[in-house]
Amino acid sequence: MDVEQFDTPRYLSVLPLFSDLSQQERERLALSCQLRRLARGDMVFRVGEECDAFYVVVVGQVKLYVASPTGQEKVIELVGPGQSFAEAMMFLSMPCILNAQALAETLLLRVTKQAVFGEIKRDPRFSMHMLAGISRRLHGLVRDVEGYALHSGMQRLIGYLLRDLQDEDTLRSGVITVSLPVSKATIASRLSLTPEYFSRVLHELEAENLIQIDKREIRILDVQRLASYGSH
Repeated sequence: MDVEQFDTPRYLSVLPLFSDLSQQERERLALSCQLRRLARGDMVFRVGEECDAFYVVVVGQVKLYVASPTGQEKVIELVGPGQSFAEAMMFLSMPCILNAQALAETLLLRVTKQAVFGEIKRDPRFSMHMLAGISRRLHGLVRDVEGYALHSGMQRLIGYLLRDLQDEDTLRSGVITVSLPVSKATIASRLSLTPEYFSRVLHELEAENLIQIDKREIRILDVQRLASYGSH
């Protein structure tokens, strides 16, 4: 993507967070935004650093995670195109409490705290959009905690594979291919599973002729059987 030709106001217009702003408001906000290009493995920020902006992923993917003193990671969230992160930390004026790292070639839109607060002062309704975005993330994290507490590792993995297959026609169709967007180890951490357990469950599902594994391509051979297998 040619950063020099990137139309920031137009991009803001398709994001739910900014779509209700007027063209003039989006153009004003765009003046305070910066584009940041990252290579795979580059850090967006680290624990303890000042958080004076939030970010929107334009292209690529970002991993939000915490790490133990021994280096063990727990992935909190995987953020893809059109999604934002770090809003809550920015509003609280607190140091970053987690790490953010690019998992691929990534382009971020950095929206400064100063710009956000300026728009809220001009139009308090803008704060409602920000609050809605933060609430959606909180809802997702609560659902995650519920899943960790009430669902087995098998159910969490199957739920992940079926996460985007909610349409009834899709559920009745034949073979469906799911592409894992990141490494199996990263997804395992996101699901609070060890990589070894994650691989063992995948191979169990393959032995049951429910899926076929081809590196990061998972072919679901029978969606309904797979969904019901997770309830056993």
